[in-house]
Amino acid sequence: MKKISTVAELGQQISTWKRAGKRIAFVPTMGNLHQGHLSLVSKAKKLADKVIVSIFVNPLQFDDKTDLSVYPRTLDADIQQLSEVECDVVFTPTAEVMYPNGMEEQTRIIVPGVDDKLCGQARPGHFDGVATVVTKLLNMVQADVAVFGEKDYQQLLLIKKMVADLDLAVEIVGLPTFREKSGLAMSSRNQYLTDPQRIQAVEIYRILNAIKTEIEKGEADFITLEQQAIDELKQLGFEPDYVDIRHAGSLEPAKSTDKMLRILLAARLGKARLIDNIACELK
Repeated sequence: MKKISTVAELGQQISTWKRAGKRIAFVPTMGNLHQGHLSLVSKAKKLADKVIVSIFVNPLQFDDKTDLSVYPRTLDADIQQLSEVECDVVFTPTAEVMYPNGMEEQTRIIVPGVDDKLCGQARPGHFDGVATVVTKLLNMVQADVAVFGEKDYQQLLLIKKMVADLDLAVEIVGLPTFREKSGLAMSSRNQYLTDPQRIQAVEIYRILNAIKTEIEKGEADFITLEQQAIDELKQLGFEPDYVDIRHAGSLEPAKSTDKMLRILLAARLGKARLIDNIACELK
């Protein structure tokens, strides 16, 4: 596995692969890798001849500077894990490489219709930072396909819309959320949880599935289902940001006639802000 930290060297490697007719897959990450990330790499390997993983903690997407300062950085361990799954290149740019003119002067990408709801309301500017860095990375890597996890479902839809709107020549593939045996969605932020909180956090997945079961039974009062879940989360010690039942394609509030739904949840537990979602497909 080759470690690359400059755009010039990355471009040289990509040009060599392109001349050889190699198909390239890309997995962007912020590091602190876990099995969920590695599952994306495994999928990428099945989709292409060569796999590039980026590790970059993007300051542009952090609305809370304290959150940025404490975000876990485990580069050596990350590189070891990627070498074990036979990743071809790990791209580790600095903020100076990504934003050579500084973040204040950086052109930004805004994806209307997706960035202003759910996590976009709770984290102003977050998705502008995500869209901007992903666009830059996609242009740098020139991948044929890029793989993202469905745990960040709103992010996945935002990137798909951005790629379509900007006519970027890359296929975006989403992979189902990778979970611990308990059902807890794997996340770098899980390490903020204490052992008792980790047990408590499993309730998120249970609540999502309980909502899904009620909808499948025919319950169409989505507002009541959402409020009941919020009340239950509070009783369990969470600080919920939202519990929402949305149309799976547009993320607009779901109607009783919709068949393809997504149930999304965000809540704080101790130092961690946890997000999760599940699909609900009606016949």
